Amino acid sequence: MADVFGEDLHSSLYFVNASLQEVVFSSTTGALVPCPAAAVPPATLRWYLATGEEIYDVPGIRHVHPNGTLQIYGFLPSSFSNLINDNTYYCTAENPSGKIRSQDLHIKAVFREPYTVRVADQRVMRGNTAVFKCIIPASVEDYVTVVSWEKDTVSLVSDSLIVKQCKFQSSVWGHFADFLK
Repeated sequence: MADVFGEDLHSSLYFVNASLQEVVFSSTTGALVPCPAAAVPPATLRWYLATGEEIYDVPGIRHVHPNGTLQIYGFLPSSFSNLINDNTYYCTAENPSGKIRSQDLHIKAVFREPYTVRVADQRVMRGNTAVFKCIIPASVEDYVTVVSWEKDTVSLVSDSLIVKQCKFQSSVWGHFADFLK
């Protein structure tokens, strides 16, 4: 479905921001996801699973507000449900101008959990190049970015470390560096 404009100049239906494709939220906070439609006269907004099934309120778990905002409440890890907390949704807006459908929107909960980032041990002779690999647990690697390197809580700066390249693969690689001292 596309934007709809009726013959009456006072009637329209369109999406304000159709670029959102994913919402990632913390399981401890939950999420509020507005249906990004605008309409004159006001539209009826509904949410669906990607399968086409209209979603329903589940008290304390999921709720669609009268303004079309989808709310997914925070939850304990033991209450995780793929159907609600890691699924693809879309919304529709309907008024006398017609009906439009948003793009699919993946809504995914992540858990706040302690994790440790470590550096793989490397041995190198003075004056040679050392390659460090920053090892990030798979459960959080999509949400963690290497932003600096430190030794004993002191940032390694350009006089002791030269960053040549940063490479990311299925596991996150750290910087390639030449040690000068």
